[in-house]
Amino acid sequence: MHAMQYELTLPADYDTGIVRARVARVGHLLDDWEGLAIKAYLLRERGAHGSPVNQYAPFYLWHTTEGMNAFLWGGPFQGLSDDFGRPAVRQWTGLAYEEGAAGAPARFAVRRRTPVPDGAVHAEVAVEAAAETARLARQDGAVLAAAAVDTSRWEIVHLSLWEHWTPKADGDLFQVLHLSAPGRSALSGGRQW
Repeated sequence: MHAMQYELTLPADYDTGIVRARVARVGHLLDDWEGLAIKAYLLRERGAHGSPVNQYAPFYLWHTTEGMNAFLWGGPFQGLSDDFGRPAVRQWTGLAYEEGAAGAPARFAVRRRTPVPDGAVHAEVAVEAAAETARLARQDGAVLAAAAVDTSRWEIVHLSLWEHWTPKADGDLFQVLHLSAPGRSALSGGRQW
């Protein structure tokens, strides 16, 4: 499993209806993308749910680097780059994935990035990240939870999707505008090592 995210921080007075309309128009294009497990189309709006910014920040879980590369080098990412400018794309290696018990669609997401402390025992950090993923997935209203690591920055990212806007997780809160999940059922639960 590979995780990927880019962020488009928009002006404070930006009409986020433009992003909503774009997702409504093109979101379905990845509903059957080869190699994609999940794409959560995420939006934060300044002043809503405590957000200090307007930000469009899709988050992906990939089964294959081939699918990810096809998206970045020959797919819809070109259209986004043409419309908004090419953003930096962050990538993480998967550590853990868990399905939640919520039967409703994901309406909100929480993303938390935390540094791996200098001197930490790497195996212990990975086990803790997997345990936190399982804890999040067991919470009321959880749709799914995942953890991944960027070893170039030694940073853990946790993503959890929720059916309601009062998630039991800390981090940046986003609205889920659409969820493409062609390979979700094939994601292996538990730790990824």
